[in-house]
Amino acid sequence: MSGGGRPFKVVLASASPRRRELLSRIGLTFEVEKSEGEERPRSSLPDEIVRELSAQKAEEVFGKREKEEGPLLVIGADTLVFLDGRPLGKPKDPEDACSMLSRLQGRKHQVWTGVTALWKGDGREGCGETGRLSFAECTEVEFYPMAEAEISAYVRTGEPADKAGAYAIQGRCAAYIKGIAGDYNNVVGLPVSRLYQELRERKLPLPFADAVPEGDDGAPEGRRA
Repeated sequence: MSGGGRPFKVVLASASPRRRELLSRIGLTFEVEKSEGEERPRSSLPDEIVRELSAQKAEEVFGKREKEEGPLLVIGADTLVFLDGRPLGKPKDPEDACSMLSRLQGRKHQVWTGVTALWKGDGREGCGETGRLSFAECTEVEFYPMAEAEISAYVRTGEPADKAGAYAIQGRCAAYIKGIAGDYNNVVGLPVSRLYQELRERKLPLPFADAVPEGDDGAPEGRRA
């Protein structure tokens, strides 16, 4: 990425294996530090709720590590499913998962992911100063109708247990997804392409595992928009 400065140490403020996989897929080198604070949104609108929750995660981890030497970039993200304007988080138990899926089946709903990135430079050219970005991404998902027996069988797999809305679009629930409008990765848990483009616009030097050289346009070869 452009900037020519010392690459940032990137920290993902989430223990989600899906988010780790998505960041790794684009070749980014990063560490993981899960935020531990209780999530309490004050907002009521979907985009504001997920942005607020992602900010809480990023701010907590950034506050713990901002005294570290060198450039630092912390990424926080939070994903929620919304049906009829109401959020569906992770199910409390199998019965709650069945209830969520019963409401989602045969209908369209929205998946919102909020992303917050906080960074500090080291004062060198190309490394930037302290900065912040925040955005929310929405994808609409439509389910095929599901019979009660199908819902129960899916819940018994254990897959819904730690998923917002009680389903994994990249897992067995793929059999019941009629279609989506928007970013697929956003439903998985992180709109990684938009995150990359937002950081790219700010010319932050990011660490990539393959150390791809920059092209003439300031973007790494093979990673141009």
